Amino acid sequence: MDVKEFVFKIAVLGSAGVGKTSLINRYVDRMFTEDYKPTLGASIIAKDVVIEKTDIRYAVRLVLWDLAGQEKYESVRPMYFQGCVGAILVYDVTRAPSFNEIEEKWLNDFKQYALPNSSYILIGNKIDLDNIRKVETGKGQKLADSINSAAFIETSAKTGENVDECFTKLVNSVLRIVGEDV
Repeated sequence: MDVKEFVFKIAVLGSAGVGKTSLINRYVDRMFTEDYKPTLGASIIAKDVVIEKTDIRYAVRLVLWDLAGQEKYESVRPMYFQGCVGAILVYDVTRAPSFNEIEEKWLNDFKQYALPNSSYILIGNKIDLDNIRKVETGKGQKLADSINSAAFIETSAKTGENVDECFTKLVNSVLRIVGEDV
């Protein structure tokens, strides 16, 4: 079996408190913690992923850049995007302003500073709080379509629902961009 190795720098973007760090922790360490500690600047976490097809194995090292959502980090954020081939754009389904900032702020920043032809997916997080939901699924899908997102997925970092799927979809999308037939 043929093995191809890649390293992908991925930015995880969204307003403060949408669950970026929690999504990464659920994906990488299979854990969730209730106490909220804001990310200061950026946190960098690596995870190795293997995708097996019939005749090929893709060994991918994801270098996940968890970027602070607070306004005070605005000026240093552009340098964190350099070399990014993908992004996960995260909003909180219980906070409409975090949804509105995806296109107005986060996607614009990513497109301005990341590598050309990068891929991104849209994530509506905190679906475990459906009883206080403010952003309906259809609205998220409509935004994903309008911004040409590679995928739209609703997740819960707390329960783990769809967390692995969102990262897998992004990895497959980036592999296609670099010319792999996945």
